[in-house]
Amino acid sequence: MAGHSKWANIQHRKGRQDAKRGKQFTKAAKEIIIAAKSGGDPVGNPRLRAAIAAAKAVNLPRERIENAIKKGTGELAGGDLSEIFYEGYGPGGTALIIEVATDNKNRTVAEVRHILSKHGGAMGESGSVAWMFERKGVITLEKDRYAEDQIMEAALEAGAEDVQDAGALWEVLTGPADLARVRDALEAASFAMESAELSMIPSTENPVDLESGRKLVRLIDALEENDDVQNVHSNAELPDELVSEL
Repeated sequence: MAGHSKWANIQHRKGRQDAKRGKQFTKAAKEIIIAAKSGGDPVGNPRLRAAIAAAKAVNLPRERIENAIKKGTGELAGGDLSEIFYEGYGPGGTALIIEVATDNKNRTVAEVRHILSKHGGAMGESGSVAWMFERKGVITLEKDRYAEDQIMEAALEAGAEDVQDAGALWEVLTGPADLARVRDALEAASFAMESAELSMIPSTENPVDLESGRKLVRLIDALEENDDVQNVHSNAELPDELVSEL
């Protein structure tokens, strides 16, 4: 999963830039709305608990968190969002999973298809690349704050599956159902987490050359600029030269 670790490090750097643009506020609120559809009490809804924690990590105001929960449960208008996973291909034959939250499926699929086409990608059929990915919980922590044995001991004791080196980050992997429990255990042990979310982890990686890698990064940047796109997952293994540029 070395390829995913590189992406985690890149997303970490980009995430700080996104937060300055306020993009993370929209994403965080939408994730809360989607999660709250399964119940507005975070105690009994692990996904909502994780979504609230992620929202707090980007400093989403408490009032917006509360309103997003109410939208998800139907107490307020504006919660008519659908969660959809589009599958596609990027430069170099890379596989993409594009996670969206939208109130207009026709608009969103047209926009995603246009962005893919413009940047050398293509939309795939349902099931065309999903088999290359596995749903996992992913928790990240800044590497310079903690030693590997600290994270490894605490994470595995809490029920995590693995801890990986992701450049500037430690990346803790969990089963989807275990994400909230592991996150809560790390929080109780006073670990400061950068993020805690469900992600699509590639089971197979596709090495790409420098030019294809640069095109892919531009494609993913364009997709993530779309207001309906929550996350983009790729199975690309980027060249080290490109990773150092980003």
